[in-house]
This record gives sequence, structure tokens and C-alpha cells, in this order.
Amino acid sequence: MDKPADIKETLAAVSPDAMLADGFEEALVGIVRQHTRTLALYDYEKCVGVLMLRDGLTHEAAVDYMEYNVVNAWAGDLTPAFTLQPCLSVTPP
Repeated sequence: MDKPADIKETLAAVSPDAMLADGFEEALVGIVRQHTRTLALYDYEKCVGVLMLRDGLTHEAAVDYMEYNVVNAWAGDLTPAFTLQPCLSVTPP
């Protein structure tokens, strides 16, 4: 699997205007194509883990933060995407 730095470099080459999720570098897991857009792809649960470790949040508080401040933060067509693993229980939007 590619390292986040490699993914970031590739993303910059193919979609220089794609946005990154600040503070979640280690959760960057890939690049996703949607229609004509190329976006950064983050692992949702890794992002939750970052919030728990970095900010001392509980899992529930980290999920709440992700939902309201990260996943639902629309910054335009090149806003990052987040992948969910099938076993997760996530609050619906």
C-alpha cells in the first residue's frame, strides 16, 4: 500500500486543486475518481483514531466531530472523500 506522502504526491500531479483534510495526513489512503473529479480518499475510522489520540476525544465524540466538522464540511467539488468499512456503525447524515 502506498504511503500517505506518495498518495499526496500522486494526487498533486493528477489533481493539483484537490483538497486535503488538515490534520489527518496518516489517514490518507488513496485517490478516488467520481465523474470528472479526482479526490483525496481518507479512511474514516483512521480519522476517528487521530481525533481520539491527538485531541483526547472518546470514540463517540470523535465520530460526532467527524460527522459535523469534517465529513459534512463541503468546500466545493474537490472536497475529500471518506471511506467506511462495512463493520462500522456511523450516524447517518
